[in-house]
Amino acid sequence: MLTLFSTLLLGSCGSVTSFAFPGVYRINIPQGNIITQEMVDQLRPGLTKRQVNFILGTPLVKDTFDQDRWDYVYSYQPGGGERVQERLTVFFENNQLTRFAGDFEQTPENDQFSNVDETSNDVSSVSQ
Repeated sequence: MLTLFSTLLLGSCGSVTSFAFPGVYRINIPQGNIITQEMVDQLRPGLTKRQVNFILGTPLVKDTFDQDRWDYVYSYQPGGGERVQERLTVFFENNQLTRFAGDFEQTPENDQFSNVDETSNDVSSVSQ
């Protein structure tokens, strides 16, 4: 009987990670830059790095080899749940915002970047 009990006890030690104590509170874990749709809608072509920094905050990752790319990453894991991650990458040319990419898009009424692409295509076709 004692051998059976000790075998069961030792066998359960390997599965402690899958065992959840009832009533134990697991904390939510937010990390990185919180980016909202309102922040993304404030982005406009031609904003300086300082203005983008004011709107979005300090980027989580600044590429040391490409100073014109900033990465904003936000991950959130609710207590005991699946981790969710959002990314936003902004690109600059000559210290001015040119485009952004990632998990966000501007709302149609605030979309400023599609107009820039269309006008730049129109200008290039006129100059040829």
